[in-house]
Amino acid sequence: MSPKENIRQVITRFKELQGDPHYIAMGMAIGIFVSITPTIPFHTVIAIALSFLLNGSKIAAAIGVWLSNPITIPFFYLGSYKTGLFVFGNSIPFDIKYTSVTELMKLGLNVTCIMITGGIILGVVPGIAAYFITRKIVVKIRSQRLKQ
Repeated sequence: MSPKENIRQVITRFKELQGDPHYIAMGMAIGIFVSITPTIPFHTVIAIALSFLLNGSKIAAAIGVWLSNPITIPFFYLGSYKTGLFVFGNSIPFDIKYTSVTELMKLGLNVTCIMITGGIILGVVPGIAAYFITRKIVVKIRSQRLKQ
């Protein structure tokens, strides 16, 4: 399947999501939030678990974690690291080659805590933005369906 077909499939699945706009938007917000944290390979599991706890769409959360991909991960990891360093105020050597939580653990608990803290901080604003944007899109799609 080509990348274009993959995108079309995601859009089609998004349009078919069931539930009220808040439910879907909450799931998407959770997924986007989690995607920014350096918790690969656990993104989907964490997003779905949080969706259960916060009553969000599990499918929308799983779609939202796709924001984290081989292109965005280096930026998210570096941003998480720098933000975490700012919060904790110490300096630890970092190599962008670490692409999963299990690999980060090899650097030590300090680096892992710094990056997870930074990722949580960085994920808040995009998560909130994703909620409002997704809610607006869902409401618009559904109102257009009613007009047809």
